[in-house]
Amino acid sequence: MENLTASEIAGFGVGAVLLCVTLAAPKLDSFIALSQRRTLGMCKRCGDLKMIACSNCKGIGSIRKGSNFFSNMVDDFYESMEDTPKPTPMEPCVKCQSKGRTACPECSVARRVTQ
Repeated sequence: MENLTASEIAGFGVGAVLLCVTLAAPKLDSFIALSQRRTLGMCKRCGDLKMIACSNCKGIGSIRKGSNFFSNMVDDFYESMEDTPKPTPMEPCVKCQSKGRTACPECSVARRVTQ
């Protein structure tokens, strides 16, 4: 580390900034979307679509059989590293009845209050 030039140090700095921006981009995007929905008078969660992606199956409609969240992440990582993905047994999501979406809780609460 003693023989680093100013250009290399600047490169490390730019790389660190780009990494931070990449990690913060989804949060910034959701913040901007939320503020736009608020100014337009829309539901803050679903944007007046009345449906959101299922939190159990992440909008797919099925989940891997006999696995938990951590093993799903590990399996996805190893499948991305292999050339041919191995078929994994899937089962329908019981939370959303295999639709991949559920009713927006904020819209349904507002609907119940106004009725």
